[in-house]
Amino acid sequence: MKAKLLTLAVAVLLSTAVMAQFHIGAKGGANVTKVDGKSFKDEFRYGYHIGGFMEIRAGKKLVIQPEVLFNQYSTSLDSNFKNIYQGVINASAQTKVKLNYLSIPILLNYKLIGSFLSLQAGPQFSVLMNNDRTLLQNGGEAFKNGEFSMLGGVQLKIAALRINGRYAVGLNNINDIDNQDKWKSQGFQVSVGLAL
Repeated sequence: MKAKLLTLAVAVLLSTAVMAQFHIGAKGGANVTKVDGKSFKDEFRYGYHIGGFMEIRAGKKLVIQPEVLFNQYSTSLDSNFKNIYQGVINASAQTKVKLNYLSIPILLNYKLIGSFLSLQAGPQFSVLMNNDRTLLQNGGEAFKNGEFSMLGGVQLKIAALRINGRYAVGLNNINDIDNQDKWKSQGFQVSVGLAL
């Protein structure tokens, strides 16, 4: 009987310790993004993101935070797009483009003020889920299927509430037509999350 109670007590203590080191949660928020390049207007446009996150304690001041997000980026074609890609662009193509990504950021959080304020930095790997085939006359893909970005920002933690502000910059050329014009994304994300 004592062995069973001891086993139960150890199991409860271990599960409590594990739960103190590990949290999962859901989050959502706004994206303000643009694609840099001669083919696009130099303006930020609104999108959104929604998904889940995990917090894994890696030391007294460090937390590893992987996430899985649906990310929508928006951009607008410039009149230069038709000039650069004459004979390739579809004349009836929309000037507003939405890029829907499945993104996996892997962030390192460094706690500055207790658990309240943390700096965040890390890579983000994204896979394009939609590719607008109406931009090009041949129905081909204008954007590459993958994007690699770096993120940096801050997180406020108030009990189970998480408030994030980040800057994201794309590192690879996402132009899948040719190399006449390099396209790279950048933008800001603001989100609210709830840890369980």
